[in-house]
Amino acid sequence: MKLTSLALLTSVMTSAAFAAEAPKTLNLGILGGQNATQQIGDNQCVKSFFDKELGVDTRLRNSSDYSGVIQGLLGGKIDMVLSMSPASFASVHLQDPEAVEVVGVVVDDKDNSRGYHSVVIVKADSPYKTLADLKGKAFGMADPDSTSGFLMPNQAFKKEFGGTVDNKYNNTFSSVTFSGGHEQDILGVLNNQFDGAVTWTSMVGDYDSGYSAGAFSRLIRMDQPDLMKKIRIIWQSPLIPNGPLLVSNKLPAEFKQKVVAAIKKLDKEDHACFVKAVGGEQHIGPATIADYQNIIDMKRDLMKGERG
Repeated sequence: MKLTSLALLTSVMTSAAFAAEAPKTLNLGILGGQNATQQIGDNQCVKSFFDKELGVDTRLRNSSDYSGVIQGLLGGKIDMVLSMSPASFASVHLQDPEAVEVVGVVVDDKDNSRGYHSVVIVKADSPYKTLADLKGKAFGMADPDSTSGFLMPNQAFKKEFGGTVDNKYNNTFSSVTFSGGHEQDILGVLNNQFDGAVTWTSMVGDYDSGYSAGAFSRLIRMDQPDLMKKIRIIWQSPLIPNGPLLVSNKLPAEFKQKVVAAIKKLDKEDHACFVKAVGGEQHIGPATIADYQNIIDMKRDLMKGERG
């Protein structure tokens, strides 16, 4: 009887300990560079799902730039990200390899492709057909921690023109400006702030609807239904692996596994919500850190160059 009572007491104490340590709030990190109001709206269904599934108050942490989410994951202020920039993930991993767990990668619903492209756009009625045509012109980048909005085009431009972003790639461009995000880059081209700029797209599916995923389709949904008639793509990068889904390792272990399970359940049971949140017709596929090793290596080299 005493042993039974002791076992029961131990079980109650263990359960109580978990209940005490299970967070009452869950912080969802949302990368900046898009319309903040739209991003919050697109993730309200995620909040509702997690609030009900885990009995928490899910808080939407929309950062004005990618760095805010990086620092949030490193500092334990953000608990999960549904679609992280690969370059931003690389920044987190290089500063703290144990900070996060890769839950998976977003995969295209139509063809199961696992990547996207950085593209350079110009206005459809402009004379520019190639990168060389943009010599002496104003150029827009997105965010220093964006893969398609800086890391990939930076590597390509250094190879093609020499120099670095700091000297406008050997003064190829009259100016190179970080606009703050992909949406701002596109609007910058439409508003003649930039002659050319980078953004991201899956390059899968229907062109006129902005492809299956990327910045074009978000802007079309917001207030630019004829966007694809107004712009032209003149360059695209090699395939970039889609962003990972991340969960912070700073969460209590048992609770963290419940969060991981809830993310996968969201994709399965409310796929329309998941699609809205990640910005594309995509589902979760398996992934590990190895899938991002090339991006991690590129980011490491870039950081060494900055320090040098």
